[in-house]
Amino acid sequence: MNTLIKYCLAATLAVSAFSCKKSLDLDIENPNRIDESNFWKTSKDAVEGINAVYGNFYRNGSPYSRWLPYYMDVRSDDGYSTSPWNELRSISALNITQYSFEVNYDTWWHHYRGVYRANQVIANVPGITMDEALKGRIIGEAKFLRAVNYYNLVSIWGSVPLILQPSQPADKPAQSTPEEVWAQIEKDLTEAAAALPASYTGEEIGRATKGAAYGYLGRAHLQQKEWQPAATALEWLVSGPGMAQYDLVANYSDNFRHTTENNKESVFEVQFKMRPENGGDDGPTSNVGTSRAPFFAPPGHGFNDANMQRWAVHEFLKENTTTGGRDPRLAITALYDSTDERGPGFTLVYGATFVSKNYDNNIKNRVWYRKYLDDYFRINEFEVFNSPINFRALRFADVLLMYAEALNNLNRTADAYTHVDRVRQRSGLPRLSVTRPGMSQVQFQAQLEHERITELTGESVRWNDLARWGYFDDANKLAVLKSRDSEFNNFIIGRNRYMPIPQSEIDINPNLKQNPNW
Repeated sequence: MNTLIKYCLAATLAVSAFSCKKSLDLDIENPNRIDESNFWKTSKDAVEGINAVYGNFYRNGSPYSRWLPYYMDVRSDDGYSTSPWNELRSISALNITQYSFEVNYDTWWHHYRGVYRANQVIANVPGITMDEALKGRIIGEAKFLRAVNYYNLVSIWGSVPLILQPSQPADKPAQSTPEEVWAQIEKDLTEAAAALPASYTGEEIGRATKGAAYGYLGRAHLQQKEWQPAATALEWLVSGPGMAQYDLVANYSDNFRHTTENNKESVFEVQFKMRPENGGDDGPTSNVGTSRAPFFAPPGHGFNDANMQRWAVHEFLKENTTTGGRDPRLAITALYDSTDERGPGFTLVYGATFVSKNYDNNIKNRVWYRKYLDDYFRINEFEVFNSPINFRALRFADVLLMYAEALNNLNRTADAYTHVDRVRQRSGLPRLSVTRPGMSQVQFQAQLEHERITELTGESVRWNDLARWGYFDDANKLAVLKSRDSEFNNFIIGRNRYMPIPQSEIDINPNLKQNPNW
């Protein structure tokens, strides 16, 4: 999707909103200046405007370059942080005290920057005289992208300002309830699904599609436990008009490499491109790739700021493939002393054996998230913040498991088996319909929780899974998380499901109220 990297003077319009007051007669209008008063005129402006919304993905705090996995993966029970940066570590440790530190603030405002840009498109493109089909598509893309940004905002902070028009400098928006935000997300995605094409070709590949909108719509309904609407949305991809378009790729690892991007399993993925750094925030070279890898890589090859809990490894070892082998997804998901099942002498860490690393006992027992590391083509991640690996924000395997969860909660457990079996068989595991037929709804839910660990660990879905399954609201379920991750001893029901809003935002907006118990 190279055209999306070539965006736009519209990206600078937020700055122009803060232009200086006129200074007597010395203020002469610059005829070459492009701002809100003269930009939104042509179809070219509309395309550049929507490209600028995609361009926001390349910022550290927005989906999905650097910080989001700390909220969705490392903060969850399958991760923890050993970062020397105390504030970054505090996200995972659930004991943050500096609410406005860089990561928390950037994640907040970079998402709202994406919302602002999407709102500009939605407000201005309808008035442009241009091809109506292209106009409808662009507005649909903007609604999809606004929904994606709000999906993360409401998941991380709960009650957030719901801004649906281009912001003005004097605005001081109040918060909306999570229910109101979710309702808008579902409305945007429903309208996007009606407007977007099923697919693209050439350099347009990577834009939001009808399948992406239905997939995210199903995800949003599922998170609200709206089981029938979730099933209906996801059916479009599984057994409806989109079924010929999506499937599982044969090789699981193809979902996490830059050489096999935008494949048939991809429902929506953020396009990253490896370019020299310092390309600027908004311009033709601003997509410098994702900077996740150096923060997740092990010592000697990265900053070692994120670790994976070892209990998650044992989930993969609970059963073998039909030929007696180990679940092949483990070696793709986790980098540890036995990523190669023959042991440390055969396990490679960026080209050298685990044994040769001479890790001390404090390090040698650790596990690192391997997905989206560059270890298959680089020898280290230090000072390299431009990984070219696209982030698969929604995969078809996730769609199948979500669909199965919706069906199970609709008392259609027997129908749900097929979709879980499809995911398992790709990795060579036996079908549940053979090994565990006739499960109750409760038993099938427990099995689904296991299946989502082995298929999706490290893909920024775990926190919302736990929230949806009630682990943050029930003391008995919370005890399970504490047994897996000691950081959850800091978790307080009624506080830690949501992060504290950056204090710097509250200081400038008297209509914002801090989340409860922070």
